[in-house]
Amino acid sequence: MGKETEGKKKESGDLLKFFCGLLMFGAGLYMLFQNLVVTSSWGSGYVFRFFGGFTVPNGTVMLPLIIGIAMLFIMDKKIYGWVVTALGIVIILVAVLLSVSLHWRTTSAYVFILIFGLIAAGGGMMIRELFRKK
Repeated sequence: MGKETEGKKKESGDLLKFFCGLLMFGAGLYMLFQNLVVTSSWGSGYVFRFFGGFTVPNGTVMLPLIIGIAMLFIMDKKIYGWVVTALGIVIILVAVLLSVSLHWRTTSAYVFILIFGLIAAGGGMMIRELFRKK
């Protein structure tokens, strides 16, 4: 009977360590994301810039979506319209993601070490508890 209660205590301690690690990891990620500034260049007029100075204007990105929607109403085989519409949506999402840039807000070294220390320690605790041999 003593071994059963000891085993349950050990399992609850392992679970507690895992959730403490998860809490530390989450707090570190929260602090990391609070110190990132997200800006976009979508309003600059051009989304894609290729080698040689070739650029694609913002409005051009919408064309596949508009053509796909028109195809849904015009064509008998709707699958082609759905494919072009889905492709248009993917192109718009890629354009938005490519126009985003992340900048690190100025912080002290203490906060920087605290953020990445929490992420590393919390991640390490979770991994240790997940892959512990029993």
